Amino acid sequence: MSDPAIEAVLFDIDGTLITTGGAGATAWRRAFEELHGVGVDIREVTESGQVDTEVGAAGLRRVLGREPDPHELAAAMGCYLKHLPEAVAESDGYRVMPGIEPLLDRLVDSGHLLGLTTGNVEAAAHIKLSRGRLNRFFAFGGYGSDATDRVSLTRQALERAAVVSGGAVRPEECIAVGDTPRDVEAAHGAGIRVAAVATGNFPAEKLRASGADWVLETVEEGFPV
Repeated sequence: MSDPAIEAVLFDIDGTLITTGGAGATAWRRAFEELHGVGVDIREVTESGQVDTEVGAAGLRRVLGREPDPHELAAAMGCYLKHLPEAVAESDGYRVMPGIEPLLDRLVDSGHLLGLTTGNVEAAAHIKLSRGRLNRFFAFGGYGSDATDRVSLTRQALERAAVVSGGAVRPEECIAVGDTPRDVEAAHGAGIRVAAVATGNFPAEKLRASGADWVLETVEEGFPV
């Protein structure tokens, strides 16, 4: 039996659609400095593909030397979001990944529904995409503010795809696009296929070993839609 036609595409953000050039790490460092007087480079205590709540908790563990309580995590998240717009705006390394905007234009013109599946909390996702003028493409999403694990937030995105499409789009007609093995695991855990792109921190061979259905150097070559 052939695979169902692809009707909706769910994109990861960092390393897939854009790179902020370290703006997220800058915003987290400023937040920890403001709240606790100690700067932390979250790249030293986290891995690519983690959700924002995991990132914040890992940074607080480094700062506090213990598990943070919910109030401390909420305060850190709010402070991070306060600093993120300026960090994104001033980043010299911000860029939209190769081929992304032409691909999104083409998918919209061909009638595909586009969404997000990202570990960013919803506000952070839209702040990061705003500089690249990419928010206009995405009708729905699953975010790090929806769940603490990537599988659950991807399932949330699929539920929203059904709502936005009036029930026309089924999970088996959706695919995800990401740049880490966590993205692959999340998509497969939610029961959908995934295209992995080697535009982030993982080379094609590691993405292939993670079990991605398609592996591309960039979305410019061999995209499955």
